[in-house]
Amino acid sequence: MTKKPKITFLDSSTIDPGDLDLSPLNEFGDCSFHQITNKEETLANMRDAEIVITNKVNITSSIIDQSTSLKLIVVCATGVNNIDLHAAKNAGIIVSNVANYSTPIVAQHTLALLLNLCANTHKYLGEKELWPESPIFTRLDHPVTELNGKIMGIAGAGNIGSLVGEISQQMGMEIHVLSRGQSNAQIHPEWPRTNKEDFFSKSDIISLHCPLTKENEHMINSDTLELMKPTSLFINTSRGGLVNENDLANALRSGKIAGAALDVLSSEPPEIDHPLMSDTIPNLLITPHIAWISLEARMRLLEGVISNIKSFISGNPSNRVA
Repeated sequence: MTKKPKITFLDSSTIDPGDLDLSPLNEFGDCSFHQITNKEETLANMRDAEIVITNKVNITSSIIDQSTSLKLIVVCATGVNNIDLHAAKNAGIIVSNVANYSTPIVAQHTLALLLNLCANTHKYLGEKELWPESPIFTRLDHPVTELNGKIMGIAGAGNIGSLVGEISQQMGMEIHVLSRGQSNAQIHPEWPRTNKEDFFSKSDIISLHCPLTKENEHMINSDTLELMKPTSLFINTSRGGLVNENDLANALRSGKIAGAALDVLSSEPPEIDHPLMSDTIPNLLITPHIAWISLEARMRLLEGVISNIKSFISGNPSNRVA
């Protein structure tokens, strides 16, 4: 390119609440920053842009067809399910992502959710007014689950899933990995790869760390939940679409499984009548997609975005997913 391209960041507030310096992006082009872009604003905010940066904004085939100047989409995430990759490829538009920026913090958040669920911490903290009534102070009202000796089932043994497994091993857990024919993960080959039935029926904890694809959408459903132990716990810090949320709500209400902790939902923000937002669902913890938001992770993410733009401008695009 002989001149600096027009660069548009569609949802900069998703990575920068005010503590991140986005100014280095100006070095590579004429930058426009939109804190948030809703569905109706997407096309207008992308007008004439050659490079678009997005975290959560959906870029559909219709948007791509009408964005005649567009050459590169940089996704501020590892997952790219908000981009129509087929349409981008047909239009000759490069799509790049940023991998591995959030591995330490997502693993940390996954274990934090699990530990809080096992200790029923949220329930004890919600009953502080009862503490003076306990003559021994130690309350035994809610069960605490010991993880030592339990089987941790990991679906998606990539970088994050493997780190979760490594930490879990140090806590005395045995690691099983869901066998998936399309997976190329070679990390920790010593961990048993188990079929679907054994994975769901034998695991004491199931933690999802896989991308959302057409093949694994709603992999957690009434059938797989039926296979799980009534004492089992379910954790999802990956993508909400991996779960049939009505089925999970029913399983928790009926005691089919013992508890669940989620950082992601299929629709974000959730609708008022979202099946998992009801206060009547027992043993459910939900955080608002915050597993990745440490400052350190967001700094690595910005570095990855800049690297992708820099390599594209130099004529050697990196981290291409389309």
